[in-house]
Amino acid sequence: LLKEIQEAPASVHKTLRGRIIEVDDELRVQLGSEVIPDRIQNAFKSKQIKRIIGIGQGTAAVAARTIPQFLSPLLKDHEVVVEAQLATELSGFSMATDMSDTLVIAVSQSGTTTDTNRTVDLIRQRGGHVIAIVNRRGSDLTDKSHGVLYTSDGRDVEMSVASTKAFYAQVVASIILSSAIADLIDETRDQNEILHALRQLPKSMEQVIATRSAVATAAQRHAPQKRYWAVVGNGPNRIAANEIRIKLSELCYKAIPEDGTEDKKHIDLSSEPLIFVCAAGLSGSNIDDVAKEVAIYRAHKAVPIVVASENESRFEAAAELLTVPQLHPALDFILATIVGHLFGYEAALAIDSQALPLRQMRATVESIIAEGTLEDGAFERLQSDLATPGSQFLDGLRGSAYDGHLEASTAAKVVTVLRYALGVASLDSYQIEVGKVGRPGVVIDDLNAALTKAIDELTRPVDAIKHQAKTVTVGISRSDETLLQSTLAKAALNAGTPRDRLSYRELRTLVALDASVAEVTGWTRYRIEGDVGEEATIQVIDRGGIASGIASRTDTNPILRGGKHRAAFEKEIMVGVGSDGRSIVHIPEVKDGQTTGLTLLHCRFHDYLPTPSMRAVLQGYRGRYGALQDAVTESHPSFRDDMLSTIKVVDLLTRPVYVLAEHWTS
Repeated sequence: LLKEIQEAPASVHKTLRGRIIEVDDELRVQLGSEVIPDRIQNAFKSKQIKRIIGIGQGTAAVAARTIPQFLSPLLKDHEVVVEAQLATELSGFSMATDMSDTLVIAVSQSGTTTDTNRTVDLIRQRGGHVIAIVNRRGSDLTDKSHGVLYTSDGRDVEMSVASTKAFYAQVVASIILSSAIADLIDETRDQNEILHALRQLPKSMEQVIATRSAVATAAQRHAPQKRYWAVVGNGPNRIAANEIRIKLSELCYKAIPEDGTEDKKHIDLSSEPLIFVCAAGLSGSNIDDVAKEVAIYRAHKAVPIVVASENESRFEAAAELLTVPQLHPALDFILATIVGHLFGYEAALAIDSQALPLRQMRATVESIIAEGTLEDGAFERLQSDLATPGSQFLDGLRGSAYDGHLEASTAAKVVTVLRYALGVASLDSYQIEVGKVGRPGVVIDDLNAALTKAIDELTRPVDAIKHQAKTVTVGISRSDETLLQSTLAKAALNAGTPRDRLSYRELRTLVALDASVAEVTGWTRYRIEGDVGEEATIQVIDRGGIASGIASRTDTNPILRGGKHRAAFEKEIMVGVGSDGRSIVHIPEVKDGQTTGLTLLHCRFHDYLPTPSMRAVLQGYRGRYGALQDAVTESHPSFRDDMLSTIKVVDLLTRPVYVLAEHWTS
């Protein structure tokens, strides 16, 4: 984690590199069409886009809050609403049938966060525009987005579970993207001052990181003893507070609230918490008010640790004052966040170090257990070896050092058994106090168990956080209503396909195929009778569109065979080309594991698709993208994605992969 924090300035520098240029003595953001495609630029110029929403999950969602924080003031004279939401909140509660007036900026470190990616799918289905801020080239999110702004160089993989340098790069990317969007809407806005400050940001970040020792001292002094913590901020510092809350919670294994600075006194001062106050970049009456709030915290026996700009002298009531350079009021919250990240790191180390005497005692106990038998004098030797670390632990316990993170029952258990192991109490009374016969072997086993539990409660491994995953590959489905909005799913339902006969897998496949279909021109529904593995029969029960005038082979020969049999047998959607050259999509209707019907959609496919769209279609349809890659790389050193845009869509969906592979290998 410390390595990632120390690399954050370089990551920010890479994110800014080449994107801030000087034009007529003024600084401007320069982003290419790969970031803001022509269609989005034109939508802004024609005033089609009325709503901009930053989305993400976790730390990425916090970074997305930078977008309205920075962009809203620049667009205050224009009819564009800028906001930030959790991706799941947007997909669950804020969707509209037509979202062509909406630009979603999706922020993600890995590009594989399912909650974010699913929301992007829904936005695109409704005609919305999507730009991704992401750190990973070739990720799922890059394929789903119209434009992509890579943080750092798009390859700056973060090693720590607790995302740190990615957050700073995401914030900076959000700011420069917001600046570019503001220029599209109103070129007269002067952003010279803040863009100049952005250029200086990496240097200021390095200055803050250099203050690590002061942060460590504050963390060691206060973090271990306090059980209840909170983080507060106002204005841009709410972004810092939200992010710090996440990192402190992850690193120190705490449920930590985040509140507005002025609101805290109305909430939970009764717990007398450690309060981390983000107050960087404030001035005038705002800083005066925060200083008053800090005094209120201290008067109620809370422990306020304040992060403010250097040379600030109004926080006499603070338990600790940690300062950062004055860069720009709109950017100083980034520097406060670094202090918070460092505090979380040092606090975790301080809490973890409290387990040292316990680990020393357990090592002594385990060495005796490893001997297998309790030899004469072993128990007396144990008493001698436990004396020093045991005394250290008991001194800390008496001095309230363990109040913050060791459960009272655990501490009581350790102390109880330790008294007997040290010889302070007679083994004769062990049964009365503990409920077991007091023998040396029993005491040793009980002490080992008690020490292990206490060590577990104090251990903070920093880079291996429990219950956390670097890439969240499971999440919302938003399946029942939203998947049914795809063109092909609607066509199938309108044809009479029962909703309960379409599996989730089939619906996902139809969504994937949507981009390849220009038009649904007709449909035919069939009933299937019998076991599809044997000689089942098939019969037309309804038809519409161009299918009304097309004779069916099943009218004269009802045996289920050919492409219809294959789709029914595999219970998977299949694209095919009929004997008359018409393109069709077979949709099996499955109930209780048996195929009971088949809906056949007559479709006109697009001739060609752009590479990202075609890749997404093939990835979602029967795994054809992976199969095609394997067929090509079997005899060819590499697979060129750009070739996908040169091959007809129908061919890519229907021809054998080994035949398609010849386009790459010939």
